[in-house]
Amino acid sequence: MRINLTSVFVDDQEKALRFYTEVLGFAAKHDVPLGEDRWITVVSPEDPEGTELLLEPSGHPAVPPYKAALVADGIPAASFAVDDVRAEHARLAGLGVRFTQPPVEMGPVTTAVLDDTCGNLVQLAEYK
Repeated sequence: MRINLTSVFVDDQEKALRFYTEVLGFAAKHDVPLGEDRWITVVSPEDPEGTELLLEPSGHPAVPPYKAALVADGIPAASFAVDDVRAEHARLAGLGVRFTQPPVEMGPVTTAVLDDTCGNLVQLAEYK
């Protein structure tokens, strides 16, 4: 068994697609129209056949309070592995990305948390 697909709920799929590809550097994999919404997935360019991230619309009534509660408590909706958190933090901050947590060492992992501009916090993690 392996993880094939996971998702984050986004307020605006087009805005999310731009952020996750143009800023974070993921590659678009699928973009299928589904009525008012789309089935949009992105992947790591380092592993194009790997786990896909679905940029899922936040239309279900349970989603807005769920997302608001996570953000209010500072809980990331997703975590992405990076080779160097400090370098990625500097690169993204230079692009105007807002961080809610700068790089912090926590034992065998260094993390930083950013705002994805679509209603989520996202953790970047470097594992030693």
